[in-house]
Amino acid sequence: MLSFNFDTPKSIVRSLAERARGRRLALGLTQEGLARRSGVSLGTLKRFERTGQISLETLLQLAQVLNAFDGFNALFTEPEGLPATLDEILAEPKKPQRGRRS
Repeated sequence: MLSFNFDTPKSIVRSLAERARGRRLALGLTQEGLARRSGVSLGTLKRFERTGQISLETLLQLAQVLNAFDGFNALFTEPEGLPATLDEILAEPKKPQRGRRS
C-alpha cells in the first residue's frame, strides 16, 4: 500500500534546520565552532539555521561534523516491498470488497 506524506518542502527544510541546530547545541558547539570545523562560512550557517536555505554540498559538510552523514546514503534507494512500476501496481489482483452470505 502506498503511503502519502503531506509535508511540504518548506516544512522539511525548516525541520532540518531546527534539528541541525539542536544537534549542534547537544554537541556543545557554537555556530562559530561548527563553521570552523565544517569549513562552512559563519554567515551561511546562520542563514541555514534561520531560514533553512543551504546548498546540498554545504549541508553534507555540516552533517559530517554533526555525526548525521550516514542518513544521506539512504536517499533515493529503491524501497523494499513496493512495486517498481505503475504496471505492477495495476496488475495486482483486486481483493473482494464484500464478504459472502452464508
